[in-house]
Amino acid sequence: MEYRIEKDILGELEVPNNVYWGINTQRAIKNFQISSKTFPQIFITSLAQLKKACLLANLELHTVETKNGEAILQAVNEILEENKYLDQFPIDIFQSGSGTQTNMNMNEVLANRANQLLGNPMGKKHPVHPNDHVNKSQSSNDVIPTTMHLSALNIIQELFPVLEKLKEHLDNKITEFKDIVKVGRTHLQDAVPIPLSLEFEVYKKQIETNIERLKETCNELYYIPIGGTALGTGLNAHKDFAKRTVSHLSEITNLPFRVNPVKAEGIASHNTIVKVSSNLRLLALSLLKMANDIRWMGSGPRAGFAELILPQNEPGSSIMPGKINPTQSEALIQVCLQVIGNDSVVSFGEAYGSILDLNVCKPVMIINLLESIDIIIGGINSFIDHCLLNLKANTDQINKQLEQMLMLVTNLTPVLGYDKCSEIAQRAYKEGKSCKVVIKEMGLKIDNLDELLDPKKMV
Repeated sequence: MEYRIEKDILGELEVPNNVYWGINTQRAIKNFQISSKTFPQIFITSLAQLKKACLLANLELHTVETKNGEAILQAVNEILEENKYLDQFPIDIFQSGSGTQTNMNMNEVLANRANQLLGNPMGKKHPVHPNDHVNKSQSSNDVIPTTMHLSALNIIQELFPVLEKLKEHLDNKITEFKDIVKVGRTHLQDAVPIPLSLEFEVYKKQIETNIERLKETCNELYYIPIGGTALGTGLNAHKDFAKRTVSHLSEITNLPFRVNPVKAEGIASHNTIVKVSSNLRLLALSLLKMANDIRWMGSGPRAGFAELILPQNEPGSSIMPGKINPTQSEALIQVCLQVIGNDSVVSFGEAYGSILDLNVCKPVMIINLLESIDIIIGGINSFIDHCLLNLKANTDQINKQLEQMLMLVTNLTPVLGYDKCSEIAQRAYKEGKSCKVVIKEMGLKIDNLDELLDPKKMV
């Protein structure tokens, strides 16, 4: 491999000739060999969107020379429109807590590509300089938090259609199951009859609530600290830079961004990121309930509840022939557990990282948030396609359980009283008989007994 020699305040360093990054990135590659995990594409492209908005503001304000600016603009458009250079961001996510190394990585890639377009060699920082031009009126202090909000919003826009899709399929099941009455359960014990559709109405309602929570949180994500530069002071930024950058960013993304009125708040603390993560945790808990309930109702096929017939997607055992397992529920449950764990990391990132004037856990906070959204999207899609879509009710089993149900006697409480109904239920259970048979054996005369013990008339 051939190398070029680049210089900075710390000295000289070899940088591979065939890469667009520079000496800052090369030092980070050397100094942060920790996890081999790098920022996902959604973060890199969001950072590029922000750099484009900043550049357009600087061009309008004449703080960057037109010729240099046009070259930088072409470079950033190659990332955004052609997906070029996405392999030029190799820095480990466990780096400086401000994300400075990744900001400089982008600055260097854009500067080197711009210089190349202008007919100049890479690595010389001339005529386009990564700090003086690409990073003009910016600091990692405000760039990385803004990109955190932007990347979260970009991927959340992909989550909303998936949640709407889940709602639609739950609604289909509500319609399909609306006339099926089953044994309700509390404490995993038989309770009163309920429509099977009612359980799916619970799941749908929780998804609707989670959608509203996430939409409300997006309103907070729209406030960004760009223009705050170092510590929110606005040092070295044109007085109109923030306003113009936000305007361009809104146009680029079609999202209604606003300048945080206290830019220092968006730099020193990331409460809003924590709120998004906590709402994802609530969504995960709702999804976990749905997945867990469905695998319980599908347990069996002969020694469990067996109320639902789950799709048979793959063999479930390497030793037990013919066994089929609720694998989609298990996969979604694991997704939910990961999201709950990620939320803990995000929360601790705020608790331990927000010290004085700069939160220094930015990379680990955003990487966990983005992962949570990404795997929720994948988990829901998989669950819909491979479980919910072809989920069926086992009406024979459901009706069989209803016939032996003890808590039908609850409907007789206004007629016979609680104690007498308890006696009937206990005797029916101990003797293995139905409540109706026991009532007749006890010689109790009840008008409309069949109607009172009809499960379908109790829901």
